[in-house]
Amino acid sequence: MSELIRLTAAELAATLAAGEVSSVEATQAHLDRIGAVDGDVHAFLNVSDAEALASAAAVDAARAAGETLHPLAGVPIAVKDVVVTKGQVTTAGSKMLEGWVPPYDATLVTRLREAGLPILGKTNMDEFAMGSSTEHSAYGPTRNPWDLGRIPGGSGGGSAAAVAAYEAPLAIGTDTGGSIRQPAAVTGTVGVKPTYGSVSRYGLIALASSLDQAGPCTRTVLDSALLHDVIGGHDPRDSTSLPEAAPSYADAARAGAHGDLKGLRVGVVTELGGEGYEPGVRASFQAALDALTAAGADIVEVTCPSFSAALAAYYLILPSEASSNLAKFDGMRYGLRVEPGEGAATAERVMSATRGAGFGDEVKRRIILGTYALSAGYYDAYYGSAQKVRTLIQRDFAAAFEQVDVLVSPTAPTTAFPFGAKLDDPLAMYLNDVATIPANLAGIPGISLPSGLSDDGLPVGFQILAPARQDARLYGVGAALETLLLDDWGAPLLSRAPKLEVSR
Repeated sequence: MSELIRLTAAELAATLAAGEVSSVEATQAHLDRIGAVDGDVHAFLNVSDAEALASAAAVDAARAAGETLHPLAGVPIAVKDVVVTKGQVTTAGSKMLEGWVPPYDATLVTRLREAGLPILGKTNMDEFAMGSSTEHSAYGPTRNPWDLGRIPGGSGGGSAAAVAAYEAPLAIGTDTGGSIRQPAAVTGTVGVKPTYGSVSRYGLIALASSLDQAGPCTRTVLDSALLHDVIGGHDPRDSTSLPEAAPSYADAARAGAHGDLKGLRVGVVTELGGEGYEPGVRASFQAALDALTAAGADIVEVTCPSFSAALAAYYLILPSEASSNLAKFDGMRYGLRVEPGEGAATAERVMSATRGAGFGDEVKRRIILGTYALSAGYYDAYYGSAQKVRTLIQRDFAAAFEQVDVLVSPTAPTTAFPFGAKLDDPLAMYLNDVATIPANLAGIPGISLPSGLSDDGLPVGFQILAPARQDARLYGVGAALETLLLDDWGAPLLSRAPKLEVSR
């Protein structure tokens, strides 16, 4: 196995800048790794060998000519299949978009290309980002590199698994209720949900427009910060994009890695722990708290009463917005079109046949729920009430951040569970997002980083939340905790994962 794939993105970038290796060599090493193990992992739905190598060659030529390049230029990346990518099949994990090749790039993809990051391909996901296990992909599940019989989280399990399996040093995910952070937790990687509006949503295939946010999936906090610096910033094509310039998140991470935590006020959210959390998850979380305390941080218990209703509110708001957003997939304009078996092909019958064949069970379930919640006579009782709960959650966060600098919790209540364990129980599946959902409802940033292994030998994630627009604080505290835990482990957590070598 090439040692290039073991380097972090920051390390690989330094090696490229020093001329010790070419981007073509680095990109080919990751393509070789994908060819060797993705038959087991199934992190990718589409691999773009030729385009990635051409991009890498362009970076090498520019570097040889003495041009000033972005710090990450030449470092390859994987992109979640919900992000529109010109010239590459983009399906959102659904049969509804099977074979669709977009004619334009999402803003974040444009920024990746401008920075010179070769795009390796598109990663697997739950259909239209609806799921917590990547079992709802129309193209088969992704498997967790730590245990191929277990889920890699969702909806962005493909991006997290690609990073965990050393198929890519960087990946893009999207987070509507935890779809970056929860996969990071169960695969031993780092995942960041930025402040809502700080990364453009232009070119994301929408699930819930008021909740969706793209962000980094990486192996270290610094790598996430470096990638966030690339994709973040104002975009006039996104009406929800924040107008102000952001600080350098990479600088915040570098400072945090060597910073002093004395006086840092860390709030432990009472409602995001306790019953339902596995003992091994609680033990790993407590060990991380102990490390923060030993470094001088003050641990404070914080209560956010409205969080107890967050899950219910989320699963009214998300399906309602999804029902509206997915109405465009009607068999008339683009994507799948299925003709009715008998009789006239009226618009209504074509739409019914197309949506019946193109959408999976989970998508249909949420469309039905959302359409009901928005229907006449029920809007105020369901969707309207859920939005009121959302306001209460935002107020709880505001009150909490008056007492503390950051809030923390386990990222997910369990480690990676076996395939099929919750597939037939939607409510049990939804509970995987209980700790991550409040951040999306409030629009605040959150990060998940590994806090060690549970007693079953699988990774546990530690979640840090900060006030809106304070993403830099996340990176500073996250990098500090990562340094503390690295001292305990003596090596990155992923070095203890099973090493996949060849496809079976």
